[in-house]
Amino acid sequence: MTTNSELILNVINISEDHLTAEQIFLKLKETSTKIALATVYNNLNALYENNLIRKVVVEGYPDRYDKIVRHDHLVCKQCGRLTDIMLKDLTIKLKEEIGEDILSYDLKVSYICPSCRQVKVSK
Repeated sequence: MTTNSELILNVINISEDHLTAEQIFLKLKETSTKIALATVYNNLNALYENNLIRKVVVEGYPDRYDKIVRHDHLVCKQCGRLTDIMLKDLTIKLKEEIGEDILSYDLKVSYICPSCRQVKVSK
């Protein structure tokens, strides 16, 4: 693993947020790391392809990157905010339901987050 890959992986693993490539780039710049945005994208793709990070895709928003630890997400349909949730692992249940081995799954539960609900109530 390259130094840049290690730096990017560290940023993702210590973050409590689901960062975009641009946000990761800006965090690295805070520590005066000399890295180009294209390098961040290339390393993110390599880390994802090697199953070292998760890519969270939400339609209409930039891809975000997350720790590899198994968990699911709540996705706000209004603002796109991602929130980690720890649900029971569904791997065995899904295998039983579809009759096939599965490699992985990515459960995203849509909802309206408290901040967006508050804004709606205020209007």
